[in-house]
Amino acid sequence: MRVAGTPDPVWFLESGRLAAHSVQGALERAGRPIEELDAMLDFGCGCGRVTRRWATLGDVAVHGTDRNPAAIDWCRKNLPFARFDTNGLAPPLPHGDRAFDLVYALSVFTHLTEELGLAWAAELDRVLRPGGFLLLTTHGEHYRPRLSPAEGRRFDAGELVVRRPEAVGTNFCAAFHPRAYVQEVLARRLEPVEFVAEGAKGNPYQDLHLLRKP
Repeated sequence: MRVAGTPDPVWFLESGRLAAHSVQGALERAGRPIEELDAMLDFGCGCGRVTRRWATLGDVAVHGTDRNPAAIDWCRKNLPFARFDTNGLAPPLPHGDRAFDLVYALSVFTHLTEELGLAWAAELDRVLRPGGFLLLTTHGEHYRPRLSPAEGRRFDAGELVVRRPEAVGTNFCAAFHPRAYVQEVLARRLEPVEFVAEGAKGNPYQDLHLLRKP
């Protein structure tokens, strides 16, 4: 329920498969097959909905991190091929500089305030190697009808819209990211590689952003 929003195990497993396929496909289109990575991080891995899909990657060092210690404990016990750590609501991560070729954050920035979103974007940049990729998903144009008239005007102007910021870090806090905001503000340190509206297949209707560290 915490991860997928439904107690249906079939959707939990299928959404994880679709999400992994989205990540893998984006890297292939960028010319960097996931099998050729040295190390990757699932930021906000939960109980391994997507991480479990990388069990057969062989030489790729797979890492996951989440702020829920119960989820991380489950991953450590049940997904021994990967390494898992906890993180706080705010940075830092327990990893060194330039540790990963890929960091992906699926439906994570969708639940952060602007302050925390910017802080985490800088932190993920820190742990990325030059030439490494950041893949993240956001609530984009598809969610525009859910906004109030005032919120919609801000969204159309390229501003971040955050609802229920007091619940930051939970599914009750909802952030809506215009494409321009992601590329020009949130991930301004990185180079845009690909944008796919509603392209996050395991997180329905969310936009997919692939960015590269220079």
